[in-house]
Amino acid sequence: MIQGKFAILAIESSCDETAAAVVLDGRQVLSNIISSQIEIHKLYGGVVPEIASRHHLDNINHVVQQALDEAKASMDDIDAIAVTYGPGLVGALLIGLATAKAYALATGKPLIGVHHIQGHISANYIEHAELEPPFMALVVSGGHTNIVEVTGYNQCHVLGGTRDDAAGEAYDKVARVLGLGYPGGPLIDKIAKDGDPQAVEFKRVFLEKDSLDFSFSGIKTGVLNYVNSQKQAGHEINTADVAASFQQAVLDVIVAKTVGAAVKMKKDKVVMAGGVSANSKLREMMETECRKHGLKLYHPSPILCTDNAAMIGCAAYYKYMSGEVNDLTLDAIPNLPL
Repeated sequence: MIQGKFAILAIESSCDETAAAVVLDGRQVLSNIISSQIEIHKLYGGVVPEIASRHHLDNINHVVQQALDEAKASMDDIDAIAVTYGPGLVGALLIGLATAKAYALATGKPLIGVHHIQGHISANYIEHAELEPPFMALVVSGGHTNIVEVTGYNQCHVLGGTRDDAAGEAYDKVARVLGLGYPGGPLIDKIAKDGDPQAVEFKRVFLEKDSLDFSFSGIKTGVLNYVNSQKQAGHEINTADVAASFQQAVLDVIVAKTVGAAVKMKKDKVVMAGGVSANSKLREMMETECRKHGLKLYHPSPILCTDNAAMIGCAAYYKYMSGEVNDLTLDAIPNLPL
C-alpha cells in the first residue's frame, strides 16, 4: 500500500484513448495518463476500430509505465488492477483486458472489471469529496445518452437511453454535414457561440408522454435536409446559426428530461458525465434548470469527462470494497448493459 491507502492501477481502452492511472482509496489520483488517437482518426472522420486496436497495442505498456512513473510507484505498491471490460469496441477492450490480466496474473493482485458508464459517473467522486449517492445522473457521450438513477456506489438503474444515435454521435454527423471536421462536439460547441439558436427551427423529439428515452436521428436528418434545400435554392448557409439551432434543439430535450426525472424521483442532486458533459452550453442550461428546481449540479473537469483511467480506478475501489472482484475468465463485452 502507498501511505496506508488502497492503491489501484486502472486501465481504460474502450474506444480510441489508451489510458492508465494510479488511484488511492478511489478518490485521490496520483497519475492519469491519456494517449489520444484523435489526430489519427480525424483523417477518417471518425474512429476506425481496427486502427484503434492497433494503436492500443502499440501504446498500452508505455502508458501503464508512465502512470506508475508519474505516481512514483512500482507494482509492489499496487493493491489491485482495474480495467474496463465493456461496453466499447471489442478489439480495443481486449487490449486493455489482456494487459490487466497479465499484470494481475504476474503479481497475484486482484482483478476488478469496471463498466465504462459506471466509470464516467464515478469521475464526479474524484473532484467532489462531498458527493455520495443517491442522485440522478446524465451520461452523455459519443456512444451513450442515458438518464441513470444512482442509488449506491455500485447500484444504478437506467431510466432512459437513446433509441438510435447518441447525442455525441449526432454532433459528429452534423459537424460532418456542416464541413466542420472531427470530433464534432467541441467544434459545434465553439462555432455555436457565434450563431443564433433560434435561426432555424429543428424539431424537438420528446417521444411518448413520460418517456425518458432519446432519439436524435431525426434532427440529424433535419439538418441534412435543411442544408441540402438551402444549397439547391442557392442560398448561403450560416454555419454558426445552423450549429447553434441544432445544439439548442438537442440540449432542450436532454435538459428537460434529466431535470424532470430528478424532480419526479425526488433527487436533490444531478450529476453529469461523459464527453459531451464538457459542452459549455449544456453545462450552462443544466445549471440554470437545476437552480430553478433547487437541485445541486455536479460535473467533472473536462479532462475527466473524456475517457480516462482515473474514473475506472474510482469505480473499481467501490466494487472492491463491496467484495466484487473478478477472475482471469473475465471477458470483453462490447454491448455490456448497465
